[in-house]
Amino acid sequence: MEKVGFFRSIHVKFVTIYLLLILIAMQIIGVYFINKLEDQLIRNFQQSIEGRLPLLEYSLVEEMMKDRTDENIPPLEEEVGKLLADFSAQDISEVRVINNRSMIIGTSERNNQSIVGQKTTDVMVKRILAGGKKEDKIFIDKQSQNRVWILATPIKIGGEVAGSIYLVAKIETVFDQLEEINQIFISATLIAMVITAVLGILVARTITRPISDMKRQAVAMAKGNFSRKVRVYGEDEIGQLAFSFNHLTRKLQEAQAMTEGERRKLSSVLSNMTDGVIATDRKGRVILINEQGSKMLNVSRETMVSQPVTELLLLDDQYSFEDLLDQQEPIILDYSTDDSPFILRANFSVIQRDTGFVNGLIVVLHDVTEEEKIEAERREFVANVSHELRTPLTTMRSYLEALADGAMHDKDLAPRFLDVTQNETERMIRLVNDLLKLSKMDSKDYEINRTWVDFISFFNHIIDRFEMTKERHITFKRELPNRAVFIKIDEDKLTQVIDNIISNALKYSPEGGCVTFRVKMLNDQIEVSISDQGLGIPKENLEKVFERFYRVDKARTRRLGGTGLGLAIAKEMIGAHGGDIWARSVEGKGTTILFTLPYDPEQEDDWS
Repeated sequence: MEKVGFFRSIHVKFVTIYLLLILIAMQIIGVYFINKLEDQLIRNFQQSIEGRLPLLEYSLVEEMMKDRTDENIPPLEEEVGKLLADFSAQDISEVRVINNRSMIIGTSERNNQSIVGQKTTDVMVKRILAGGKKEDKIFIDKQSQNRVWILATPIKIGGEVAGSIYLVAKIETVFDQLEEINQIFISATLIAMVITAVLGILVARTITRPISDMKRQAVAMAKGNFSRKVRVYGEDEIGQLAFSFNHLTRKLQEAQAMTEGERRKLSSVLSNMTDGVIATDRKGRVILINEQGSKMLNVSRETMVSQPVTELLLLDDQYSFEDLLDQQEPIILDYSTDDSPFILRANFSVIQRDTGFVNGLIVVLHDVTEEEKIEAERREFVANVSHELRTPLTTMRSYLEALADGAMHDKDLAPRFLDVTQNETERMIRLVNDLLKLSKMDSKDYEINRTWVDFISFFNHIIDRFEMTKERHITFKRELPNRAVFIKIDEDKLTQVIDNIISNALKYSPEGGCVTFRVKMLNDQIEVSISDQGLGIPKENLEKVFERFYRVDKARTRRLGGTGLGLAIAKEMIGAHGGDIWARSVEGKGTTILFTLPYDPEQEDDWS
C-alpha cells in the first residue's frame, strides 16, 4: 500500500484538532474554577459567621447557669436580649435563642420581640434539641426572594443540650459576587467558542465527511443492508479506512448470510425436536427454551427467560446451579399428579471455552413417562406371574411329597390329592394360555378377522349356551332389541370376551340371583352390558379390574379358578375392535360390565 504524504497525513489533522481542544479545555478549567470559587466563598462566609458563635454560646451558657431565685438578677429573657443586640451585624438577619423546651427566649429582631416566650415549630430546631448536632441549609426567602443561610447549633451544658441558637444570615452577597465573575467567564467563553467553531469547521470538514459517510454505512449495515459502499475521498489514513470498511462490509455480508443460515437450521432443529432444550448463561439464568420444553414444563417461554434454571425445574430445594454443573448422571423429574403421571429425564451438559471458563449449561428434557410406566408394569407383571405360578406349584409339590411319603397307598387320600394336583395343573395351563393370548395381542402382527354378524342372534346364542350349562339356580334376564343388528366383528375373539364376562357374573352371583343382559343402540355404537347381583366392587377398585392379575378378592378368585387375566384380555380385544370397556358397581348390590362396538346403520343397510 502506498505511503501517505505528510500533508495528507491524518496526524497533522489530529494535531490541529488537539490544539483546538486545548482551547476548549481552558474553558472547562474556567468553569471548574468558578465552581470551586463558589464553594470557597460560601465556605468562608459560613466560617466567618460560625467563628462568632462560640463567644455567644459561652455568654448564653453563663446566663442560663445563673441562679434566678435572687430578685436582683434580671430575667433570663432580658439578658439574652442584650446579648443578641450586641451580636447583630450587617450580614446577619436574625438570631434566636431557644431553650430545651422549644421555647424562644430571645431574638435579635427588634420588630419581632412578640415571639419571645412562644414555642417554636421549626423542625430543624427540634432535631437539634433531640440529637445535639448542628444543621444548616440555604434556601430562598419568600419575601425578599434572596438566598439566606440558616444555621442551627446546640447549646450544651455539661454535655447535655440546654438549648439552640437559630441564626439567619444574608448569603445573597456571596452569590452576587459569583454572578459578576460568571459574567466575565461567560464573555471569555463565548469569544473562545466563536474562534474554536470557525477553526473547527475549516479543519474538521476534511475528517468528518468520510466519517459521516461511514457512520451512515454502519447504520445501514446494522439494519441488514450490505449493498451500500463508502465513498473513498483520498489516499490518506481516512481513505484507507474507507477502503477497509468496504472490505469489512463484504466479509460481514458473507458471514451474516452464513450465520443466518446456521441460525435457521438451529431454529428448525430446536422447534422440531421431540425433546425439550433449555440453555442458561454462566449464572444459571435461562436464556433459551424451545417450544417443546415450554410445553413439557407448562410454562411461557417469555416469562421464563432470565429465571434461574433450578427454579424452572423445581430443583431449587435440592440442587444449586453449581451442583448441576457437576451433575454427570441424568436427574429424574417427577411432575406426576393424582390424575396423570408425568416423568422427565434431565441430562446436563456444560458449555465451556477452551480455557475451561464456564459459559452456561444445556439441559435436555426427555419424556420417560411411558418408559417408566412400562418398566413398572414389567416388574409388576413378572412379580404377578411368579406369584401366580408359585402358588399352584407349591401346592402340587406339597401334595406330591405327601403321595411319595405313602399317601398314594391310601385309597381315600390318594384320589383327593391327585384331584387337587390335576386342578392346579389345569389352572397353570389356563394361566399360560391367557399369557400367550396377551403376548399375541401385544405383538405388532396381531390381527382380527372381522365378518358381518347379526349381533343380537350371536349374543342370544352365547347366552343360551350358558343357560343350558349353568349349575346353580340363577335367572337370566334379556333386554335386547327385537330386530337384527349387523356389525363387523371377529366372532371367535368376541365370543371369548362375552364368555369371560358371563363366567365372572355366574361365579360371583349368589344362589337365586339374576344376570341381566342388555343391548342399547347409540348413534354410531352399540352398548352391551352384563349385570350380576353379587357382592360388587369397591368404587376405588373399578378402574383397576381391567389391569393384568388384578383381583378384588384374591382368595375367592383362586378358589374359583380365576387367573386375573380375563378382563385384561377382554379390554385388549374390545380395543382391537375400536370399542371401549368399563365397569359400574355398587357394593352389596352387584356389578355391571359394559362395552361398546362400532356400528354404522348406513353400512348395515347396504350389507343387508
